[in-house]
Amino acid sequence: MSENSLPTLSIIGGTGDLGSGLARVWSKAGYPVILGSRASEKAEQSAAALQAEGFAHISGATNSAAAAKGDIIIVAVPFSNYEASLSEIRDAVKNKIVVTAVVPLVPPKVFVVQLPQAGSAAIMAQSALDPSTRVVGAFHNVGAQKLHAGDKADCDVLVFSDDAAARADVIRLADAVSNRGVDGGALANSAAAEALTSVLIAINRKYKVKGAGISISGLS
Repeated sequence: MSENSLPTLSIIGGTGDLGSGLARVWSKAGYPVILGSRASEKAEQSAAALQAEGFAHISGATNSAAAAKGDIIIVAVPFSNYEASLSEIRDAVKNKIVVTAVVPLVPPKVFVVQLPQAGSAAIMAQSALDPSTRVVGAFHNVGAQKLHAGDKADCDVLVFSDDAAARADVIRLADAVSNRGVDGGALANSAAAEALTSVLIAINRKYKVKGAGISISGLS
């Protein structure tokens, strides 16, 4: 934990669109953030650029080094790099919370649902990582546009895990970057949010909007 008692967040794929957007808003909320990349120079340059914009407590490292240093690890890599990234961080994330924001988008038809044979990217992570790792699925449906302005995303974030305490920790992270985090139940349910991303992409195309999101009605 950092000196202010907030967990250090390591974002694997932190130089990408979603990863760097999340980094901005979590930094603004006071969380220490480490941007992970396959190349340390790329991560360090991205962190320096964000620091120059006024976002504090951000540093850069290789994916494996970021995973080792972080308290909670967020995986935000393209699906094509997913399995390799999980293998790269496997040893470093034992006994830690790993949040997978990865969606199984398969070009060119990213607007069509194409779930993997395992059922979801979240279940793939659970199978690939050490059994001690507490896997959570979240942030699948967050548009990065508002995040890059340093603002919260105008949507709810569904959070899934078989570990109730891990779900609660990640709901707090979701509260910091969106309207609210919502407990979506078991990790297997992550398939619904992953599939919904393709639906939202189709909505964006049809209605010529950016960052269509979801909001759960009926909650106080």
